[in-house]
Amino acid sequence: MPRKRPGALRAERGGFEGRRPPAWAWELPSVDRLSPAPSAEVHWALGARSGNVAGLLSMYRRFLRTPGRRLWLVTSGCPGCPGCALDDVAVVRDELAGHYRALPPEARRALGRVLRLLDEEFRRRTFPDPDPPAAHWADRSGGPYAWWHRRLYADHR
Repeated sequence: MPRKRPGALRAERGGFEGRRPPAWAWELPSVDRLSPAPSAEVHWALGARSGNVAGLLSMYRRFLRTPGRRLWLVTSGCPGCPGCALDDVAVVRDELAGHYRALPPEARRALGRVLRLLDEEFRRRTFPDPDPPAAHWADRSGGPYAWWHRRLYADHR
């Protein structure tokens, strides 16, 4: 008798709906301003990458705490390097969006509330770029970049 493919088994079992995170996920520290239940779901869904969410939110907040009325995005000096690429806050926001999509519903809603407040501040304090370079309109696959890539950068003033 042929065995079922892993995707078929996951489809039968379903996603995260109706399932509670395991005990170990509840014992880990809370993720940046999320309540215990969504934090446990973040730890459960992302595993070792769950610490990235808190770190990325911290980087996003640090950018928004920069003194001054208006903020200018800064391109990374070395965009190919994973650590240096995060110097560009648009890349940080991309990473947060990727983690957001990987989360179960309750954790996604909680993180979405946090991101919504930060995004409002980001939109308020940065300028939209009326004529961004072609590199900020579409990624390598041809799909459009998110709105946070189409803000004014310091080197384009």
